[in-house]
Amino acid sequence: MLKIRLQRIGRKNDPSFRVVVVDSHQGPKSGKYVELLGSYNPKLNTVSIDDERAKYWIGHGAQVSDTVHNILVKEGAISGEKINVLPKKSPVVKEEEAEVKDESKNEPKEESKEGESEESALEEAVEEKPAEEEEGKEEADSPAEEKEEEEKKE
Repeated sequence: MLKIRLQRIGRKNDPSFRVVVVDSHQGPKSGKYVELLGSYNPKLNTVSIDDERAKYWIGHGAQVSDTVHNILVKEGAISGEKINVLPKKSPVVKEEEAEVKDESKNEPKEESKEGESEESALEEAVEEKPAEEEEGKEEADSPAEEKEEEEKKE
């Protein structure tokens, strides 16, 4: 089976590539390519590929590597969508979300509102304060007064 792929020919830290048709059992650096189709320089972003010969080899069953496929689509030699050649990464988890998840795992789950502890009641009251300020209500000065107001609301 034949493949159309890139063969690196550039120096260290100066990549440039040949686009070659090579037997799939041969490595790209073996120098035993069937035909040289063109070149690609990523630093200068220059591409020179013989489109007709590329179509000829694709028509005769040559498989195209993902990167060469993307180059041919960009140049307009073949039609189709580009292929994602980068590896899939795991989603980035923000530190704040990770901390919140860790804290929620350590806290015991509450079954009902009747058995709430004083700490959770205070936490809810603290969370409700901004809403009360927006409505123009007066805030309670001490936690005991906050608790009384909360009981009146229920």
